[in-house]
Amino acid sequence: MSQDLKVRYSDEDLQEFKVLIDEKLAQAQDELNRTQQQIDDLNENGFNQQGGDWYDDSTAHTDLEMLQRMLTRQQRHVQDLKNALLRVHNKTYGICIVTGNLIEKERLRLVPHATKSVDGKNIANSGSRGDVLGDASADPFISSDDADRPAGKPIADKVRLPNG
Repeated sequence: MSQDLKVRYSDEDLQEFKVLIDEKLAQAQDELNRTQQQIDDLNENGFNQQGGDWYDDSTAHTDLEMLQRMLTRQQRHVQDLKNALLRVHNKTYGICIVTGNLIEKERLRLVPHATKSVDGKNIANSGSRGDVLGDASADPFISSDDADRPAGKPIADKVRLPNG
């Protein structure tokens, strides 16, 4: 028998990735807890009190909005890592959802929650955004990471300005 293409990672490889994901998940949950604590502190410490300076209130509201965006992003990251652990458990971790091939180990070490290989991501990006917006590479507000984002969701702090 020849070893043409590996269908999945070995149990040893999956265990290595599980340890990495567990570490990243612990860090992400710590960051999530810190962000939630900052929001709670800001809510408790009085920007809702009467008699404050308008500028101070405005800054506090801006800070709160930023922290809430960070919290939402961190919650999504934690969920992505939990999903990766589930894929490890199911022994489907590291398989590209576009091409069906194994995602490179280097990519998984850098982005342990990745579901697409580099080739798979390029394939997905070439068909989805380019048809709708023309040449996606000409739009500075569209990054390769945006293709994984569900439609209709805000894109962090990016703002589109009207042409002209």
